[in-house]
Parts: sequence; C-alpha cells; structure tokens
Amino acid sequence: MDLQLSIAFIQTSLFWHEPEKNRASFSDKIRSLEHGVDLIVLPEMFTTGFTMTPEAIDKNQGIKTLQWMKFEAHTTNAAVVGSIPFYENGQYTNRLFFVEPNGNYQSYDKRHTFTLAGEHLTYASGKEHLIVEYKGFRICPLICYDLRFPVWSRNTANYDLLLYVANWPKPRISAWDTLLKARAIENMAYCIGVNRIGKDHNHNEYCGHSACYDTLGNQLVFSTKDEVLSVIIHKDHLTETRTKLRFLEDRDAFTLQ
Repeated sequence: MDLQLSIAFIQTSLFWHEPEKNRASFSDKIRSLEHGVDLIVLPEMFTTGFTMTPEAIDKNQGIKTLQWMKFEAHTTNAAVVGSIPFYENGQYTNRLFFVEPNGNYQSYDKRHTFTLAGEHLTYASGKEHLIVEYKGFRICPLICYDLRFPVWSRNTANYDLLLYVANWPKPRISAWDTLLKARAIENMAYCIGVNRIGKDHNHNEYCGHSACYDTLGNQLVFSTKDEVLSVIIHKDHLTETRTKLRFLEDRDAFTLQ
C-alpha cells in the first residue's frame, strides 16, 4: 500500500519582532486548513522575521512559541515545524522545532549561519543533523542558508523528504529556485522549500517561491502569493524511482571532519 503524507505550508508576511501577533496570524491560517493534513510547515524565524537583535525580544518568547506549536499540533492532529530565535544556556540559536501531535518534539539548530548578515555573530551554529521519522517517512529539516551547501544536505541517511524553512530575499531568488530543484534531483528525495513574502524591518523584500519538487526535479507546487499551499507526497514514487534509477548507489564515498 502506498504511504502518503499530506503537507501544508504557509507562505505569508511576518510582523517584525511581534511573536504574539505572528502566532495569532498563523493560528488563523491553520484554522483554515482542511482536515487530514499530516504536517504543517512555517517559514524561518516565523515569530520575528530574520532578526539579528533577538535580545530586543523577551527571552521567554521561545518557550511560549514551543508551547503554542504543541497546542496547534495537538489541535490539528498534525505535526508543526518552523524555526525561531531560541535562547538557552546564555546563547541564541536559530532553532527549528518539529512538534508532533502527541507533544513530542525534536529540534535542529541551523548549521550554516548567514555570515553576510552577521548571523554568525548573534547565533550559535548547530553541529548535528536531524532525521525525523514520522508516519512512515524519514524527514531531514534544514534552514535557509543550509540550502547552498550540498554536502550538508547530502542523502547519506536515506531520508525521503528534504525540508527547508527560509527567509530568502528576492534579489537572490533565482538561486533558491535552482538549488531546491537540484537538491531534489541529486538526493533522489522530495524537496520542499517554505519561504516568506513581504518586506522586513531592514527593507529586505521577499517574494515567496515556496515549492515542492519530486525525486526527478518535477515541480509539484509553487507560489508567489500570500497563501497556504498543499501537496501530497507518495512513498511509492520514492521506491519506484530509486529502484529503477539507482543513482544514490553511485555517489562518492567520503566523510565530514
């Protein structure tokens, strides 16, 4: 029997440094979803915008947002994933949470902090991958700038879905489009990228281009509008494509130091 995963991802503008307002906005959009969604994906730093001054926000907002994600996951019976500035042990990380309906959660800290914006000066870099096993699918969630680094995204863990949450600006959107498709093809996995739209406090403009690609790089979903997108991914597509085209077996062998 073909396993399926129904995914909704929310592409919208964000309120600068206003976690409560952003949570309320996303709650409204989540309420509009049809029943039967398995996974809800939100953009990078979905409660604040891509900020380099997280200290200007109450440090407890990270915990409050995690509790909100647990509530939404329980209420919708769908996993909720997205990244936020998170304060812990005296430092900030750009932390992605994958929260399941039963309240269990896992986290991933952004490995490649965006040096062009000084993110490396504000946020500690993550060191470990995260592979989430959820409803029969193996999911590798990553964050924005990670997309530019194919070695870090490399499918050595036999994942089924490569998932990027982002605040990727309009001037470099061509790279976003190209790299999402490339990551799907080279890793023989579904690849989803969820971006935001609108302008932020620093006058950066975002145009969306949230999308999903299958294992052959075919575009299944794409949008430039403020909207909730949806897609269903299929385990049979993964199995059949990888069985017929055994490209992953021919990859170069090496390890990261």
